[in-house]
Amino acid sequence: MNSRRLLALCRKESYQIVRDPSSILIAFILPVALLFILGYAVNLDSAHIRLGLLNQDGGGAARRLAATLRATPALAVQPLSSRAELESKLSRGEIRGAVVVPNDFSRQWQRGQGVIQLLTDGAEPNTANFVAAYAQGAWLRWLQAEGDESARPMPPAIDIRQRFWFNPSAESPNFLVPGTIAIVMTIVGALLSSLVVAREWERGTMEALLATPVSRAELLLSKILPYYALGIAAMLLCLLVAVFVMGVPFRGPVWLLWLMSSLFLANALGMGLFLSTVMRTQFDAAQAALTAGYLPALMLSGFVFEISSMPELLQWLTRILPARYFASTLQTLFQAGVVPGLLWFNAASLTLLGAFWLGQTVRKTRRTLD
Repeated sequence: MNSRRLLALCRKESYQIVRDPSSILIAFILPVALLFILGYAVNLDSAHIRLGLLNQDGGGAARRLAATLRATPALAVQPLSSRAELESKLSRGEIRGAVVVPNDFSRQWQRGQGVIQLLTDGAEPNTANFVAAYAQGAWLRWLQAEGDESARPMPPAIDIRQRFWFNPSAESPNFLVPGTIAIVMTIVGALLSSLVVAREWERGTMEALLATPVSRAELLLSKILPYYALGIAAMLLCLLVAVFVMGVPFRGPVWLLWLMSSLFLANALGMGLFLSTVMRTQFDAAQAALTAGYLPALMLSGFVFEISSMPELLQWLTRILPARYFASTLQTLFQAGVVPGLLWFNAASLTLLGAFWLGQTVRKTRRTLD
């Protein structure tokens, strides 16, 4: 391997990157845009859920129950005047659930009984479960308060003190943004590198390149190194935006983030170059990179959907997906810091998968026109 030839080839590739606005757009503008879109638009928090309240009883017990529901921070209670209004708003999605207090509730409560109706929108099961949990929590708080005021014998209260490890504020962006960075790095690495060899074939410069004394190793390294530097720069940009703009805490060392990002980029760049050597048009290579890289990373990396809740076959398929290990690494470094056992396993998995993709790229790269 000749270092001067390698440096000259890297310089040529760098010039092409600088002169190609789409490369800069994909490497720096697209990651920031995706970080904001996926970090904020995909929100799993359950705050201010719209809940309708149809209070058909004017008694004191019913009024106190309504006040307890309105005092629940996660609920935005909307008063309803009739059953028809309840059904109309629930069917149009203006409310996600409704509590119906019957007209004899206060009278029944004085006899030691009391029934209320809770309706939820089953079209969104997760939200329906949240509505039911918050409404039942408000009901239990109201029961406790009523027991204290009326001196009725109540079951002994259990003092539950909740604490969230790794994400004390329990805000979904703290979990989603690190996973989003893994998706972004998949796009930057696989998409950009999938175009480099195909672009040479389309422009007719590959024939001239193959006529030179450049070795296969020099050719591949000259395609990988500039885009590796571009990928690391995109990672650092995402880190700065996540920490200083979006307020996501980062608890791990930066050098470890760089090391794991390098291992992941070996996978993304290797897969992109492999597709670029197999397909000789940029359009086909880009489509293959998005299909083989972006979509599996988005759906199967554990970024949004828990891997343990997937069918067993898909769980096995995620084992060969580099984004799974990188997303897990990022979420660990951002939320927990250094967890040696988990990080060592992820590093070993990324190393093996990266060796596979780079090996396939070397095998498919020929020094002839055929």
